[in-house]
Amino acid sequence: MRERRSRLPGRHSLFWKLAVLLVGFCLLMIWLSWYWGRYIETQNAFLSPDARRVLNSYAAEAEQAWGVGNERGIDDWLREVRRHEKGWVGVIGRDLQSLSSIPLSDAQVQRLTFMRGVDWPMSRRQKTVPWLKIPFPNDPSLGSLIIELPERFKPGRHALIWQMLTNVIIPGLFTLLLCVGLYRLLIRPLNQLREQANAWRADRLSNRLSPQMTSRQDELGELNRAFDHMASRLQSTVQVQQQLLRDMSHELRTPLSRLRVACDSEQSLPELRERLSREVEGMRRLVDDTLHLAWLDAERQKLPDEDIQVLALWDMLVDNACFESCWPSRQLVCDLQSDCWVRGHLNTLAQALENILRNAIRHSPSDGIVRLSGQRDGDDWLLWLEDQGGGVDESELERIFAPFIRLDGARPGDGGFGLGLSIARNSVRLQGGEMWAENTAQGLRMIMRIPAREVEAVA
Repeated sequence: MRERRSRLPGRHSLFWKLAVLLVGFCLLMIWLSWYWGRYIETQNAFLSPDARRVLNSYAAEAEQAWGVGNERGIDDWLREVRRHEKGWVGVIGRDLQSLSSIPLSDAQVQRLTFMRGVDWPMSRRQKTVPWLKIPFPNDPSLGSLIIELPERFKPGRHALIWQMLTNVIIPGLFTLLLCVGLYRLLIRPLNQLREQANAWRADRLSNRLSPQMTSRQDELGELNRAFDHMASRLQSTVQVQQQLLRDMSHELRTPLSRLRVACDSEQSLPELRERLSREVEGMRRLVDDTLHLAWLDAERQKLPDEDIQVLALWDMLVDNACFESCWPSRQLVCDLQSDCWVRGHLNTLAQALENILRNAIRHSPSDGIVRLSGQRDGDDWLLWLEDQGGGVDESELERIFAPFIRLDGARPGDGGFGLGLSIARNSVRLQGGEMWAENTAQGLRMIMRIPAREVEAVA
């Protein structure tokens, strides 16, 4: 089995937009979990600036009290502080002895070995309230303030709120932003496609997607353009079929009116039969050609093709045309050689070439010449059929391919119903070719571009 080669999406692919969005979201969540989480945890482990300012002011007051009255000043100051601080407060010297008149107990001396500074982190795992050592600000060698951390200064009092914010609220907001991004990237365009499909279901086939939707360069843009093309093609098909029905009903009124007049007339039975046969045959051809044109317009699959020698096909068509028009074969000239081979559907190509040949004979003088010529053009053959019918106005060169168009004002059914060229163009298009018309010095030239057979294309 052949291994299927992996292929990276294009630079405008929706894959890269989704990748950037999801990778950005993941990196943002990693940052939130690592950097921001550590930052919040650190902030909850240290004293607030207000707490440090108050504690440092206590140390300054204690130093001032020691400088004014030594032990008596410290005793007065401690009594004042203990009125609004419930925890233990003391002042010690550099030898870890109390500077007040009240000596330290053994338990208090033991606690002095577990003191912290105001700039240290406060562990929330510690069961006892920490004691803080705050040196005198002006002369730290004189002594330090020892204070049991007040309850109101304990860090992490709002830790639960910060954890909820960090672990729940902010990730939830980021996830919501991700959903909004995915919605704008995927769901909103799909909703617009759904609205467009609903509009088409309601027979509003002229509705189109906005240019902003069809100008996207990713897969959704391709889908939008495909939807718009489908809508245009569907609208065109419906309009053509509706126009065909209107034109066919109009074309049928004339032979039906003639039949009604013939039935009410005093014609003999043989004449009436001949009239009925001619009108019924004309209506049958009209219905057959109209249905065939509608099928060609609605058919989208390329017909099965085969190698066709144009010279052999021309000889067969010339025999039929000479029998129908009573033209001699010398007036139907082919300049192509036997090496002119094309690739197409034989019956459909034969009908297209037969229609333009009949049209050329119909509009040429009785002694005129109809000539088929061509040349190789890359992987295609350019074939053109020239008549001597005088041509048409330049403004009418495209209009002659519309159904039920008769520029000479012929009566419906006399020489055709104006469907031959339309059928011929649609037949050529269905085989991957194209067809157009141009004027020459003597008449009209019908040009067909048809793919050459594959053997010649390789050679």
